Amino acid sequence: MEQWMSYKNECIHNITSEPPATAVVCNRTFDNYACWPDGPPGTTVNVPCPWYLPWHRKVHHGRVHRFCGADGQWSPKNTSDCEQDDREQQRYGRILSKFRAMYTVGYSLSLGALVLALGILVAFRKLHCMRNNIHMNLFSSFILRALSILIKDALLDTPTLNIRRDVAPDYQVEHWANVETAAGCRIAMVMMQYSIMANNYWLLVEGIYLHNLLVVTVFTERNYFNIYLCIGWGAPLMFVLPWITAKYLYENEECWERNINMGYWWIIRSPILFAVLVNFFIFIRIIKILMSKLKAHQMRYTDYKFRLAKSTLTLIPLLGIHVVLFIFVTDDHTPNGSLRLIKLFYNLFFNSFQGLLVAILYCFVNKEVQSEMLKRWRRWKLGKDIEEEYRHTHSQTPHPPDHSLSADGDDSRQLVSGRCQNGTGKAKPPRPLFPDPPAEGASSCSTLAEDISLQERTQCLRSPAGGAESNF
Repeated sequence: MEQWMSYKNECIHNITSEPPATAVVCNRTFDNYACWPDGPPGTTVNVPCPWYLPWHRKVHHGRVHRFCGADGQWSPKNTSDCEQDDREQQRYGRILSKFRAMYTVGYSLSLGALVLALGILVAFRKLHCMRNNIHMNLFSSFILRALSILIKDALLDTPTLNIRRDVAPDYQVEHWANVETAAGCRIAMVMMQYSIMANNYWLLVEGIYLHNLLVVTVFTERNYFNIYLCIGWGAPLMFVLPWITAKYLYENEECWERNINMGYWWIIRSPILFAVLVNFFIFIRIIKILMSKLKAHQMRYTDYKFRLAKSTLTLIPLLGIHVVLFIFVTDDHTPNGSLRLIKLFYNLFFNSFQGLLVAILYCFVNKEVQSEMLKRWRRWKLGKDIEEEYRHTHSQTPHPPDHSLSADGDDSRQLVSGRCQNGTGKAKPPRPLFPDPPAEGASSCSTLAEDISLQERTQCLRSPAGGAESNF
């Protein structure tokens, strides 16, 4: 579009610098596509294909034709020689548009599920433990990633010049030449790159935490959380800032969405690859530990395979292991072909729906979360029932004098007080309506919980979170 603006300015300069014609001619003009000189009536005028066309090198020998009528009016132009006739490229563009619709749906669903899951974990204070604190930061990185990608796509969807149909007014092109618009788009691109890197490093933190929980003998979690925060949110800044500097100094073009010099792209690509590879090795180590623990339980072969498969499938979205499949297949090695399309579909599909899957596995179907929500709902319903029963009783029974309370009234008062008090005094403490689940039940929110050693489980059960630390 910057080239289109240059072509337009050059055309206007040539039109205004020459003296006007004295005879009847088709007036010189710029029709948002090509620059036309004065045309003699009854003749066909042709000019070279505009040099601003992205495919100009393929059609530089072509011409644009336009007939000048006898009344001095231009007829519609013929641009067939300057149009790009690449059916394969058009088919590739249609496929990419479908991919974009797919990942837009995936990120939108993930965004809604993650916001709800994060709200649940924040609202229930009993769920605040090291494991869930890491989960909350991971959910936040997924939310930031989805938001930045959707905002970036919305900014890139600003109405642009439609050269073939000649329907775009000049202000749409000048919009992209505006410095503020370009700066806003580049800020969105920077946020997208930071959020993607932060998301990958919080996946790495999840892997490190699981490894420490299963391997390290003495594991003081509070001492590690600040380190986790630095890794998850601080480490990406160490690489995004140099990338911003390189793009601004050496590749300050358009919205920074294209990687012209692949060397600058590796500034942020290499740390992401490092995090993915470290997580992959942690994943292999955890699977080996699980295999040894399952074999030690001497269970049946079918149960062994089921438990191992379930634990493995649960870990894959949490650690982002799906990225490893095409980790070394870069854009340089995949031209516009079938392999590139397969890679794009695989990465876009799993990356966009990964947040939704993580929110479901580690919040919505988490037994610990379900138990807390169920207890909260039962308490609310019990309060409503008692209030409704109280209103119903007092609306039908006349109020007795203060000095003649009935025995039934004393019993109902004792019943209510027995429910509200904690059982101190001579009376026998009432049975709790919602007893806390046993230790084994409190640690049933993941497939690996039953595979942690007894020593680790005992250590975690002593934490204020009620056994939640023994799970992920």
